[in-house]
Amino acid sequence: MKALQYKEIGQPPVLVEIPTPEPGPGQVLLKVTAAGVCHSDEFVMSLPEDQYDYGLPLTLGHEGAGVVHRLGEGVEHLAVGDPVMVYGPWGCGRCRNCAQGKENYCTNAAAEGIRPPGLGAPGAIAEYMLVDDARHLVPLGGLDPVENVSLSDAGLTPYHAIKQSLPKLHAGSYAVVIGAGGLGHVGIRMIRQLSGATVIALDVTEEKLDFAREVGAHHAVLSDEHAVDAVRELTGGLGADAVFDFVGAPPTTKIAAGVAAVEADVTIVGIGGGAVQAGFGTLPFDAAVRAPYWGSRSELIEVLDMARRGQVSVEVETFTLDEAPKAYERLHEGTLRGRAVIVPNAD
Repeated sequence: MKALQYKEIGQPPVLVEIPTPEPGPGQVLLKVTAAGVCHSDEFVMSLPEDQYDYGLPLTLGHEGAGVVHRLGEGVEHLAVGDPVMVYGPWGCGRCRNCAQGKENYCTNAAAEGIRPPGLGAPGAIAEYMLVDDARHLVPLGGLDPVENVSLSDAGLTPYHAIKQSLPKLHAGSYAVVIGAGGLGHVGIRMIRQLSGATVIALDVTEEKLDFAREVGAHHAVLSDEHAVDAVRELTGGLGADAVFDFVGAPPTTKIAAGVAAVEADVTIVGIGGGAVQAGFGTLPFDAAVRAPYWGSRSELIEVLDMARRGQVSVEVETFTLDEAPKAYERLHEGTLRGRAVIVPNAD
């Protein structure tokens, strides 16, 4: 089968031919219908050799959807041909968090060497994908896999981040979204659907700000040295009740802290290496800082329910498997509109 793999530190991913895997006991082999491209992949491929521990070669793609192609021994409640989405943050399935469906916070994964697909385990940017356990598959329920595969991360991650702050996003409140890219634009749509907050989006180009307005932001502000003052002015000097930084770089985390109101939630979702200092006198009174990761299985089901009701969608650009290296070039250039989706088995 064809697969897109990261094979050499510091080099771009390449398309290769590798054997099609066979499912063992409890495993499921999918014929991939769609796979998402994410900035996390670029982060992993940017690591120097002394910090890279994801294994080589690595088949990329932690957002995956497909149809069941083969079932391993003992797999029940699935049938060949079933359309499914992959829940990506795999855990042990035994610890307290996994028992609650929160495998994104598995306490045994690191010790047992359990890695998500595309981030240690073979991923979805291939013609076929091996899923370690049937519990990591969620029925698509009529959703188009190409239009919706990115919800498994670009939808689930912002949903998990926003959901915990919803009590603060009542009518008359303000939410700031930093970064209107692959995750941020979905976050804007979710805040609009789930709350009464006024949404203020920040990004670095007018084109990105136009995109933010298009997907629902009430206001859009350049993310520069004037951003904090601009947000303060829009909020009557009070600041935002919830701040979601989907970039997470040092300049954006500084802005995130600067626009927070008293009792605000400051949520750092992006993995750009930035941080927010928390302590008396460093943030407004009773402001809280969070750094969430991905989301739970039940939350993925909730996100897909929102998609079926037309409450959330992802802007996507599609690429064939042969074009997958180009998708990563576009990701690096910052020229993608929304999310890139690879269609490995396109007719």
